Amino acid sequence: MCKILGVSSEKRVRVNELLQEFYSHSDKHPHGWGLATFYHGSASVEKEPMQASKSIYLKERLSHKMDVSTLMAHIRLATMGSVEYGNSHPFVKRDAAGRAWTLVHNGTIFDYPALDCYREQQEGNTDSERILLYLVDRLDEKQREVGRALQAEERFALLDSLIAQMARGNKLNLIIYDGEWMYVHSNYANSLYVSQSGSTAMFCTAPMQQGEWVPMPFTTLCAYQNGRCVRQGKPHGNEYILSEKDKQFLFSCMQLLE
Repeated sequence: MCKILGVSSEKRVRVNELLQEFYSHSDKHPHGWGLATFYHGSASVEKEPMQASKSIYLKERLSHKMDVSTLMAHIRLATMGSVEYGNSHPFVKRDAAGRAWTLVHNGTIFDYPALDCYREQQEGNTDSERILLYLVDRLDEKQREVGRALQAEERFALLDSLIAQMARGNKLNLIIYDGEWMYVHSNYANSLYVSQSGSTAMFCTAPMQQGEWVPMPFTTLCAYQNGRCVRQGKPHGNEYILSEKDKQFLFSCMQLLE
């Protein structure tokens, strides 16, 4: 599986130590690293299909002060998709209204046929990239239906419904940013945490040394803006529990990557 990290803050905060600690776990997640920062609604993505702790570029990047208000990061343990640049997170896709959507995913889609049609469209071959393509397509459909760009509450309602459906039988820990709201979701127990300090919220697969961490609301989509939770959906109850069949499937996928 993978590890994900997100930051939403009203003010710019220094994240060098946070990122250094996060990427230090790459010995167990050696198949790629990624980082997304945001400026005026556009995502700046840096990533490599290699172990973060072995990246000369990343070491140099983190040696300089990094102050951000919004951030997403990822380290990859490949289960779906080969080890290559196109399969490294984050993924970015613009909708028809010009809004950039950025996604990092920790989990696996075992069964959701609606994603299959994106295998020919995607740049890599991960289920995570297909999730983003599917969500943006559904957003575009809704925008064509109403004849305008969706408002924040409308975007949340649509994602809330789509993610609840997709979570049935699938591990779906996600952080998604649309340039305005950061959407956070977990349906696998004890695998996504939040640290809230004033107007800064941090999200991570496991608690970090910096901050006080508690589990995210479970099977519930939450939206954050400027470090505050501005919208929370109703729990959908589609908890993912790793089965013996899924274990065997993941093991076979990882064997193919060796």
